[in-house]
Amino acid sequence: MITKQLLNPESIAIIGASNDTSKPGGKVLHNILAHEYKGQIVGVNPKERMVQGVPCYPDCDALPNVDLAILAVAANYIEAALQVLAYQKNCKAFIIFSAGFSETGDEGKALETRCVEIVNAVGGTLIGPNCIGVITGNYKGVFAGPVPEYDPMGCDCVSASGATMVYLLEAAIPRGLKFRDIFSVGNSAQIGVEDVLQYWDETYDAQHSSHIKLLYMEQIADPKRFLKHARSLVNKGCRIAAIKAGNTEAGSRAVSSHTGALAGSDAAVSALFRKAGIIRCYSRIELVYIAAIFSINPLKGDRVAVITHAGGPGVMLTDILVKGGMQVPQLKGPKADALLSRLYPGSSVSNPIDFLATGNAQQLGEILDFVENEFDEIDGAVVVFGTTGMWRVDDVYLVLHEKMRTCKKPIFPILPSAIQAAEEISHFHKMGHVNFTDEVSFGYVLTRVNKMWPPYSDAALPQIDTQKIRSIIIQQQAGYLPPDIVFEILQAAGIGTVKQASATTKKEALTQADQLGYPLVMKVSGPVHKSDVGGVVVGVQSPEEVTTVFDKLMSLEDADGVLLQQQLAGTEVFIGAKREDKYGHLVLCGLGGIFVEIFKDVSAALAPVGQQEAARMIRRLKSYPIIKGARGKAGVNEALLVETICKLSALLEAAPEISEMDINPLLGTPDSLIAVDARILVS
Repeated sequence: MITKQLLNPESIAIIGASNDTSKPGGKVLHNILAHEYKGQIVGVNPKERMVQGVPCYPDCDALPNVDLAILAVAANYIEAALQVLAYQKNCKAFIIFSAGFSETGDEGKALETRCVEIVNAVGGTLIGPNCIGVITGNYKGVFAGPVPEYDPMGCDCVSASGATMVYLLEAAIPRGLKFRDIFSVGNSAQIGVEDVLQYWDETYDAQHSSHIKLLYMEQIADPKRFLKHARSLVNKGCRIAAIKAGNTEAGSRAVSSHTGALAGSDAAVSALFRKAGIIRCYSRIELVYIAAIFSINPLKGDRVAVITHAGGPGVMLTDILVKGGMQVPQLKGPKADALLSRLYPGSSVSNPIDFLATGNAQQLGEILDFVENEFDEIDGAVVVFGTTGMWRVDDVYLVLHEKMRTCKKPIFPILPSAIQAAEEISHFHKMGHVNFTDEVSFGYVLTRVNKMWPPYSDAALPQIDTQKIRSIIIQQQAGYLPPDIVFEILQAAGIGTVKQASATTKKEALTQADQLGYPLVMKVSGPVHKSDVGGVVVGVQSPEEVTTVFDKLMSLEDADGVLLQQQLAGTEVFIGAKREDKYGHLVLCGLGGIFVEIFKDVSAALAPVGQQEAARMIRRLKSYPIIKGARGKAGVNEALLVETICKLSALLEAAPEISEMDINPLLGTPDSLIAVDARILVS
């Protein structure tokens, strides 16, 4: 719980207050005073009676009652201080800067746990330990800078790393980003990212709350709560970008399915973010750029005008936009000719719109007017405008300001002259704008933002025979299910399966082959990865071949029978699922056959997966053109593949005991989608 005493304290005590602003206790006091905190402020320092002009007490026992305590003393003093503050001074909010807690080992963890118990006992809020503090509209309770000016509609930010928060501000402020509430939660002993997200959600006011939320985290302790509040905020109109660090796999788990090899906690994080509508970032600069894009009116489409007075940046930006799936439409016809007539000779309006190094503010204004009013094939504009330093560009940036303020189509400013136009850019920021400095970095993140918007609608799963699935599952032992049981479960879920039969003797194999008809596929039963051991034979055409192949397959290690199937043709695709700790089931799809692990071209989503999310999964694949059909070869019925993914998601809800599952391959044609091989692991 985040208490009002943390957000708007009437009194603050600095434990470890100092006149030395190179120390955390001195710097935080300086920041609070410099930004004109209105409440009562006192310090604790046994060697001082006044610190930076505020009263100072020898110990916590001598303090008056306080709302918020900021502790900047060594870890071994913290527990005793908390006991006095919580039990004797009616303190309900605590920020602990100090390190030396759970990040140091078991002893530090035990100390941290005792501190949380003290705060919980009085219904208080604890931020930290091992953090840089909190900024609200009422006080600047941080010891590390830079300290941004408070903007009521600026970005809200929460970070598990104090240093990352500092470096993020260093990158963001020079680009014009504004900030509102900032929480550095450190070890998250009591209050973590999910708690701050919940607070933002439950107190959200469309008129007065920030619409941009930025997150840095190293763990997601409660993915379901995280998803609930993040998705709620996005549905209310917020835009969220986040870094989740620590995304490499330990690689120590033994996995036996394709899905197990391809899925993992990091894939689950990405799927969680997509389902919530969060843009995942991998660097501070990327986070800053996406936050800046969020601060501009959203692009309602993917058709962009690239406007520049320098050819090279325009070409590079166009390349990255097109590679990212966006459009830079060619502009031609009478309207394009009319615009060209207003520019200097040698200019180009075909898009990129290049109005030359000699282009001026008036011409930029006319170009933006044409984009806004005349070019219906354009959804927004990117303006790249710097200077060689030979003349000032105040007038250009003033026109840019006016057009960004009045145009309905979004305009994204790339102003690369951070040194030679520093004064003009600073003025542009003071007029309330952000800017970007690198066109390629901007183009990359714009394409990612555009692919994620709008977020998925809630999943509506298809009806399946849940009663039959439950009756089958409850009778099974833990482990891999027999092939006939797997196909029975798939059929109950409404997933089409190839005709097949199993045999443990040559006589049975011959009888089943005669009933199924030729040609046949024969597979060994027992080994998990049949292809790896030569356990799959295709094109079996006669009883003689059935006998020969049966003997070969039964001679393989772990063989306990042979599976005979009709041989079908089509494009091989793959879908699967894996239960990921805390996250639930992760659903995957991709190109099938033996290539699924070689190319690792898979899309993932957290169950439940509805039609909209399933369609986006498929279209994210690099192999999507093959699924659509390429070079005269028929593709896969996309609607059937979407429906099958949704049925798989419904199956996982009906049978949560499924821990890993593969359907590989699914043979797809324009008219059908048939499961040829599948396995299910239950636990």
